[in-house]
Amino acid sequence: MENLIAVITVFVLAMFVGFEVIVKVPPTLHTPLMSGSNAISGITIVGALLSAGSGHTTLTTVLGMLAVVFATINVVGGFLVTHRMLEMFRRR
Repeated sequence: MENLIAVITVFVLAMFVGFEVIVKVPPTLHTPLMSGSNAISGITIVGALLSAGSGHTTLTTVLGMLAVVFATINVVGGFLVTHRMLEMFRRR
C-alpha cells in the first residue's frame, strides 16, 4: 500500500510540473519543442512496450497497452502538426 501511495504521489507531482512547464512555453518555441516532445514520446513507447510485454499482471499489460496506444497517437499527431507547420515556410 505504501508503494502505491508513493507511485501516485510521483504521478501527481509529475502532472503539476509538466503542466507548469508547458504553460510557460512561448509560441515561438512551440515547433522546436514539438520535435523534442516527439522524441520523448518515442521513449515512452519503448517503456510502455516493456511494461505491456512484461506480463506481471493483467493490469500492467492493459495499462502498458493503453500507454502504447496513447503515446503512438501523440507521436503521429506531433509529426503531422510539425510537418504542417514546416510547410508554411517552404517556397512554392
